[in-house]
Amino acid sequence: MNRRDFIKTSGLVLPLGVSALSFGRLHDTKLFKEDNLAKRFSRYYGFNLTEKIGGVGPRQKFSEADFEILSEWGMNFARIPLSYRNWATHQDWYTFNYDVMGDIDEVIKFGMQYHVHINLSFYRTPGYCINGRHFEPMDLFNDSPDRMQKALDATIFHWKYFAKRYKGISSETLSFNLINEPPSNVEQRYEEIVRAVVNGIREEDPDRLIVVDGKNIARKPLLEIADLNVIHSTRGYHPIALTYFGNEKISDSERETLKSPTWPLKADNGPVWDKSELKKKLIEPWQPLIDNGATIHVGEWGCFNHTPHPVMIAWARDILSIWKEAGWGHALWNLRGPFGVLDSDRKDVVYEDYRGHKLDRKFLELLKEFH
Repeated sequence: MNRRDFIKTSGLVLPLGVSALSFGRLHDTKLFKEDNLAKRFSRYYGFNLTEKIGGVGPRQKFSEADFEILSEWGMNFARIPLSYRNWATHQDWYTFNYDVMGDIDEVIKFGMQYHVHINLSFYRTPGYCINGRHFEPMDLFNDSPDRMQKALDATIFHWKYFAKRYKGISSETLSFNLINEPPSNVEQRYEEIVRAVVNGIREEDPDRLIVVDGKNIARKPLLEIADLNVIHSTRGYHPIALTYFGNEKISDSERETLKSPTWPLKADNGPVWDKSELKKKLIEPWQPLIDNGATIHVGEWGCFNHTPHPVMIAWARDILSIWKEAGWGHALWNLRGPFGVLDSDRKDVVYEDYRGHKLDRKFLELLKEFH
């Protein structure tokens, strides 16, 4: 069966009788602009839960214990980065493993149960991922027109499936974040992709709350989509020399200095990074969208565990303070792991035993201070 025949015959049918009704009692769904959900989104604070960013290897499920922790800490947001390779393959974008969809149903139910907003994000979409982009058989952003269109068709197909599967679940509970961290220097193509995917989702579910990453790896606003009535997502990883110190995934050319980080941080050939510089680089570029009434949210931020803990804390205090002043919510990458507050494996922290994990209490209290 070819792609066109599959689309015709499938009709985005939900297998095994899955529908929004299986989630129990639902809120009435309204356009988020009418229901003021955009403003509420700016008050969402939490973490990225990363069980399904891979999709190759043993199947990983989400943990209810994580939601118990978020609830206990007063957090109300979980961004769920997803690789399509959990439910499809790069050889066949149109055949789904529907059992895996049950894991995603479950994380939405956890969100409902613990009053945590769930933001589903395509970390790897057909044709693109910020990490391991070359593993895709076609490139969504930089390929022949025919191959780019095939990747876009598949991306729209996947999002339309999600839109139909979860139609009826309130946008107070669930939102969609289209494509994680688009590459640099593709503004026109990215706008085309965003408009096409938004239109596809809204054909199935006109009321779904949609989040769009900024251009240039989500660091700059895509001003051209100000008319789309979406949430705009940015990042908090500057300066790279501090937040990715000791992380080999980042090339030396991207770092402001190769010296051991301090805060403030002096770039080798540039400004001193301090609170005012953070505001200049991370807040001011978004002002045109803010002036237009848009809501900005920080979908990811954090600092790798090789940066000295006192330096990380001083930097985090300043970046959290400028976001609080701007009225932006945020989600740390990650809850558990080298950027997180649990099991971060920093060598210069005295951890507290907490629910079977090692808790960085000082970092947690800082996060709670700026809610």
